[in-house]
Amino acid sequence: MAALTWDDLGKKIYETGVDRGVLYIPNAGGVYDNGVAWNGLTAVTESPSGAAATSQYADNTKYMNLISAEEFAATLEAYTYPDEFAQYDGLSLPTTGVAVGQQARKTFGLSYRTKVGNDVSGDAFGYKIHLLYGCQASPSEKAYKTVNDSPEGISFSWSLSTNPVNVSGLKPTALITIDSTKVVAANLTAFEIILYGTTGVSPALPMPDAVVSAFSSGLTAVTTITPPSYVNSTHIMTIPTVTGVDFFITKMTGTTITTAQALAVSGAQTALAAGQSWIINARAKTGYYLAAGNIDEWKIDYASADRAAS
Repeated sequence: MAALTWDDLGKKIYETGVDRGVLYIPNAGGVYDNGVAWNGLTAVTESPSGAAATSQYADNTKYMNLISAEEFAATLEAYTYPDEFAQYDGLSLPTTGVAVGQQARKTFGLSYRTKVGNDVSGDAFGYKIHLLYGCQASPSEKAYKTVNDSPEGISFSWSLSTNPVNVSGLKPTALITIDSTKVVAANLTAFEIILYGTTGVSPALPMPDAVVSAFSSGLTAVTTITPPSYVNSTHIMTIPTVTGVDFFITKMTGTTITTAQALAVSGAQTALAAGQSWIINARAKTGYYLAAGNIDEWKIDYASADRAAS
């Protein structure tokens, strides 16, 4: 054992800043498979609460402490927000450019990055990626002021509550933090492809078990995805078997969703009906990621062998 020392070179660590905000929109199955860049993020204040001790007494002395459940909340501040956030801010958009307030508030996911610095590398030492699950935004105050000789942009603010999601072997959580200075760099690079997307591949927020697996066991690239095939004369689509990939189908009639997205079993599917179209999404299984150059979404239409990525 060595004697303790303080303030060694490179050991003065600090955190600062916030950037790379991403809003994740869950599908009907609760999978966060659609990420949207959040520009103008200025602050995220993490506010855990609970975990309070309640003393229990017996035999004229303190017998034990019972700890209450822990909650996670946050405050999000930004100069702007993506259009897709409207549905999570209690707004409905019945037609382009028109927003109706006081509507139901849906659940979403969020990620953002903070910088980790030290006395040698400064802010370039590393960063932490924060992943939030089961978020709901409470109504927020918006203060509109006249332009004057000291103009300021309007800063929007939302209070976020969360509903934790399951983690194998641990208590449910709404927050995961990844430290770039401690994880394997190759695993982080592959994970960021999942988180932020790449050419032909949509950004997604993996569930906690998949996050843990990505850094404990690593990720394998899926370099080529075989697309679904379609026979126009029979209107039958066939889902291929691709190692590391699950295919999901959303059935639509016209522009109306008739069957929510569901996991597809590989092989020939039921023939499409007249006026029907299917949206097929490919998603990486736990332990895999879709490499750049793949296509992860197709539309199969009854009228034609349309397999264009949407």
